[in-house]
Amino acid sequence: MAKLMGKGSKSYSILKMKCPRCQEGEFFISHAYDIKNAGNLHERCSKCNLKYEKEPGFFQGAMYVSYGLGVALFVTLWVSFNLFFPSMSTGFQVTVVVVSSIVLTPIMYAFSKIIWVNLFNKYEGTDALAKEKSTS
Repeated sequence: MAKLMGKGSKSYSILKMKCPRCQEGEFFISHAYDIKNAGNLHERCSKCNLKYEKEPGFFQGAMYVSYGLGVALFVTLWVSFNLFFPSMSTGFQVTVVVVSSIVLTPIMYAFSKIIWVNLFNKYEGTDALAKEKSTS
């Protein structure tokens, strides 16, 4: 069994934003806050040649993941405010939630895509590269 955060786990691929199959190739062309390339990803993994987009529109499903991340952010902030700062005004809480959502949108967008692709691919390690070369 793979470690929770170690190489071979889904969380490693997601947090490091690496190819879900070999966990060595880069998934995105640039970082999430590079406005020119925000959300753009490589067509294939540079190490194991995994095609990231299985079919046209594949990443539309990532919208559901993005929605879940947004809800998780909202609930986390709202509950934290009400537990730790009960006297804080509702208007201020709403403002912080809205500003946080706007500021974190690029990273949540990136995470939604890498989480989505990880749902459909499993880690194969360096065997993935050998397997890909033998079938070509």
